[in-house]
Amino acid sequence: MAAAAPSHPSADGRRPRRGGGTEPGRERLQDDGARTLTSVEQTKVEDIVQEVFDAYKTNHHDRFLLHRDKHFHYLKRGLRQLTDAYECLDASRPWLCYWILHSLELLEEPISESVASDVCQFLSHCQSPSGGFGGGPGQHPHLAPTYAAVNALCIIGTEEAYNVINREKLLEYLYSLKQPDGSFIMHIGGEVDVRSAYCAASVASLTNIITPTLFERTAEWIARCQNWEGGIGGVPGMEAHGGYTFCGLAALVILKSEDVLNLKSLLHWVTSRQMRFEGGFQGRCNKLVDGCYSFWQAGLLPLLHRALHARGDPSLSMTHWMFDQEALQEYILLCCQCPAGGLLDKPGKSRDFYHTCYCLSGLSIAQHFGSGDLLHEVILGVPENRLQPTHPVYNISPGKVVQAVMHFLKKPVPSPKEESAAN
Repeated sequence: MAAAAPSHPSADGRRPRRGGGTEPGRERLQDDGARTLTSVEQTKVEDIVQEVFDAYKTNHHDRFLLHRDKHFHYLKRGLRQLTDAYECLDASRPWLCYWILHSLELLEEPISESVASDVCQFLSHCQSPSGGFGGGPGQHPHLAPTYAAVNALCIIGTEEAYNVINREKLLEYLYSLKQPDGSFIMHIGGEVDVRSAYCAASVASLTNIITPTLFERTAEWIARCQNWEGGIGGVPGMEAHGGYTFCGLAALVILKSEDVLNLKSLLHWVTSRQMRFEGGFQGRCNKLVDGCYSFWQAGLLPLLHRALHARGDPSLSMTHWMFDQEALQEYILLCCQCPAGGLLDKPGKSRDFYHTCYCLSGLSIAQHFGSGDLLHEVILGVPENRLQPTHPVYNISPGKVVQAVMHFLKKPVPSPKEESAAN
């Protein structure tokens, strides 16, 4: 028994319009009298969300509001000082830089030159002499903080930021992680999963260090991670998961190999992850809604739209993504905002910089369709709720992606010293 009724798109690709409360289109879980641990937890979440929706309808009517100033002050404080509660993220400090900087750029809040320079200097201390970045100064390099550090430096986008990245050593580090089957380990002696392929492809493409052999067999390995559900697991044979699915498809977009996947099966899986009642996304079948999947799942739809459009799919809309964009915005604005600033998983959870980043990223995806002449915006609530667009592959602003790519294209691709060892 599924924990929640899946959200299948209608003929035009969208779910029935939701309106709060118990109107048509907002369906509560029906467990048919077969109570399970997951159905009990799902019902609890729906009860809490129902209270939020009811309170909103009573007090605010149709005025959805993004609390920009409160989020800005929460983020600005985090760049300079963190509480003791963040000690557990000592090995994720480049991630904290990225989450905060990206949230600020979505909110169109600039940072000062001095703060930007301080972040650059800090991240330079996280860079390993052997290439890549660790979770903090002196820590061993790891692909996850390497991805976060490169993204953060590209968001800053200054010469000082770009010059932090040792591209030659970064390429050597990527080759040291490459496996014969095309996969990558996350760090020396570490695990293999789809995240590593995405992190490697992302940093290599942004910094212009892709060589002819660096990603040999990688696309084929990712294709083996797509399972019977349609989504992608961490490794071949694992359950489909929103984070892994995003990493797999985004890596394939970078490698121009999306067609190795069954895209229609993937589309069915991800559209079924939007919850009918809450409006947000779950990460896996039979799981609860979580604000972070506002990006990991909704961010898949622009990538799928692009791939299907390239195939000439005649059923694609030219005005919206294939999920209920307003329903997702409603969930984020009503259920994921902390009154003191910052965003969160779901009502009753605590705010943190991770969920702030990915809730805002998902809100941005839900607001913006297409680009250029095809740009179509759906802004729920007041016009001031509008966020800057985010690039659906890299999750930084499209302008910063172009700026970084153009900067590094002027530099030659380094010689792959580790190439022979990896092959």
